[in-house]
Amino acid sequence: MPLAPYASDPARSRGRRHPQPPAPTRSEYQRDRDRIVHSTAFRRLVYKTQVFLNHEGDLYRTRLTHSLEVAQLGRSVARTLGLDEDLVEAIALAHDLGHTPFGHAGQDALNEALRDHGGFEHNLQSLRVVDQLEQRYPDYDGLNLTFETREGVLKHCSPANARRLEALEPGGVARRFIESTQPSLEAQLTNLADEIAYNAHDIDDGVRSGLLSIEQVCAVPLFARFHDAALAEHPRLAGRRLLFEAIRRMLTQQIYDVIDATRARLDRYAPQSVEDVRLAPPLLCFSDAMRDESRQLKSFLMRHLYRHPRVMQSMSRAQDVVHALVAAYLDRPSEMPPDFAQRPDLHRAVADYIAGMTDRFALREHARLTGAPAFDSPL
Repeated sequence: MPLAPYASDPARSRGRRHPQPPAPTRSEYQRDRDRIVHSTAFRRLVYKTQVFLNHEGDLYRTRLTHSLEVAQLGRSVARTLGLDEDLVEAIALAHDLGHTPFGHAGQDALNEALRDHGGFEHNLQSLRVVDQLEQRYPDYDGLNLTFETREGVLKHCSPANARRLEALEPGGVARRFIESTQPSLEAQLTNLADEIAYNAHDIDDGVRSGLLSIEQVCAVPLFARFHDAALAEHPRLAGRRLLFEAIRRMLTQQIYDVIDATRARLDRYAPQSVEDVRLAPPLLCFSDAMRDESRQLKSFLMRHLYRHPRVMQSMSRAQDVVHALVAAYLDRPSEMPPDFAQRPDLHRAVADYIAGMTDRFALREHARLTGAPAFDSPL
């Protein structure tokens, strides 16, 4: 399917920070995707927490499987809307590269520990990973991705961080946060696909863990109507097959809703270029009704899963691990590899080192440095 006029055409990319000749067989965004897949940070995602810590079970989502699900959902919508699928996939696969071990608990602990030294935000760290921390090429640090992929990776940015990034890269990926303009439709799509993916798979993981029951989730209107529809069509369906079918139907309807709602916005604002997209309000969206239902589901998961006592207990212990690691490395930098220990900004070096850890490596380091296991469960 040809690209729509409002899509990000790789032939018109704003380019890379370090100019390179085009690849003979791949578009610029395909090249970005391939660089991300082969990066060290991408491989680490397989052992980084989504909701449940890595040692708690083999079948729970990790940051890697989450990123793959975001990419799949994003590509399916992009194809229908005439957007660049490869750019969507590249952004999706890179959007969580800066996540700490232990998910948001690790991020919160690292941010708290470094609050007087610039703090920590995983989204900004994802950009830092692809711009600086990956060291694979002889001529530059980072992956040297295109502007469009980097812009999509930087999903959120505080005004202070935006000004700092803008000073380092005038007119770069942070400019839109200063001017209150929009990113590409591919970036907008990946952002929404992220939400769709985690709402769905967190239901699955929550029920698998025993922390949620299907009956509980049926209190959420969005899930209940697809659960009831599946049961009406297949009266004998039960257990995990019923759960899977309800989630499948919910995902399908959300995708169709995004396509229809976005087409209506595109008809209304009629963008004819990427620049038109940037100057318009957000165009990639749910319908109002689906947005309300999605928010209800998100609120339910926050109350009953993310803040479940068992999850909170694990997250509290995980935060203790991160705080202990920060203290140990600041006190004894030589415990880190030399390329971290010898950096002039020790606090940022500690943040980079810890953020790059997998769950199980962080736990091993904690045990090595403190002599005490953080969890009763085996690694």
